[in-house]
Amino acid sequence: MTTPYDTLDAWIDAHFDEEVRFLQELVRVPTPTPPGHNAPHAQRTAELLRGFGLEAEAHAVPEADVQAYGLQSITNLIVRRPYGAPGSGPTIALNAHGDVVPPGDGWTHDPYGGEVVDGRLYGRAAAVSKSDFASFTFAVRALEALRASGTALKGGVELHFTYDEEFGGELGPGWLLARGLTKPDLLIAAGFSYQVVTAHNGCLQMEVTLHGTASHAAYPHTGVDALQAANKLLTALYAHNDVLRTRRSQVAGITHPYLNVGRIEGGSNTNVVPGKVVLKLDRRMIPEEDSATVEAEVRALIEATVAQCPGIRLEIRRLLLANSLKPLPGNRALIEPLQRHGQAVFGEPIAESGTPLYTDVRLYGEHGVPAVIYGAGPRTVLESNAKRADEHLVLEDLRRATKVVARTLLDLLRG
Repeated sequence: MTTPYDTLDAWIDAHFDEEVRFLQELVRVPTPTPPGHNAPHAQRTAELLRGFGLEAEAHAVPEADVQAYGLQSITNLIVRRPYGAPGSGPTIALNAHGDVVPPGDGWTHDPYGGEVVDGRLYGRAAAVSKSDFASFTFAVRALEALRASGTALKGGVELHFTYDEEFGGELGPGWLLARGLTKPDLLIAAGFSYQVVTAHNGCLQMEVTLHGTASHAAYPHTGVDALQAANKLLTALYAHNDVLRTRRSQVAGITHPYLNVGRIEGGSNTNVVPGKVVLKLDRRMIPEEDSATVEAEVRALIEATVAQCPGIRLEIRRLLLANSLKPLPGNRALIEPLQRHGQAVFGEPIAESGTPLYTDVRLYGEHGVPAVIYGAGPRTVLESNAKRADEHLVLEDLRRATKVVARTLLDLLRG
């Protein structure tokens, strides 16, 4: 006997070549962030969606806000598909982000070509997360076809396609939620592994500036060497990781907090004692940690270390504070069907886990929306080369994840 799941699967199989072409079109519109000129991608996405009968609301973030954020243009998209009477069932949002890190060096395929080779589609954001523009869109289209054939649905689905996850999400989901433009009951966000991810690390990024006094290298005693102070500070910061390794998370997939210095700038010339050094650091926070406590601890460590360096003036500036994602009780409604259908479609158990990454999904959680991360990811992030050269997506993973999402939506919307 043919089941509604079979009907969804068959529709996705019949339209899979179209889904691949849709993803290729999305990859071919560059969205490197920075510089973050992403409105053209939103415009192209809206055009393609309109061709499927899905009208997207375009929510342009004011130019002044975007430029103050360090980007050039952001237009976020919302597609709304209500079913049944208002309030008759849950509204499920599906969120993916179109911004991505610049391609970098080492590619053997065009990073914006969308080339398909041996069942893999290559391109920047092919895996994370333009792939889920495709999986979520075609899951909704399959659901619409099933509804048109007579299956009753109650509730609604929203597609949220946003454009500043790489900078923290405040002008993407954060902007939409803060303005009341969306109030979903549940969220499925773009995935990057076979697992159903229910928690993730937080992230604190800080800029530390050490001001000394520049002097000629022939007369170093007339200056105050900011680089020597920076060396002392680096030693203290990295030694702090020994403490952080003892703080173990109870969330599967997450181990412990850690601290990394990702950028150092300083000095003016080889024959000049450096008068200024700037460090940019990244402190990852496990879900059990409190972000305010973490920031106070890092600041205290920096201040105590620099206090041992006479003549150095210190400035500390917070660049980013992204809270961790903590599971909300209502997410079980998402986890169970995703795992059940994932096992049926992929032929293997689908684990529930956390991830050491941080995402803009936390912003939905902060607004009380139970959320999970699941989509057309690879088995693991590393397998896809996400954020590295030759990022790619196994097309069979795209097909199967689309089926899992469509089946899950059906379960949630037919009560």
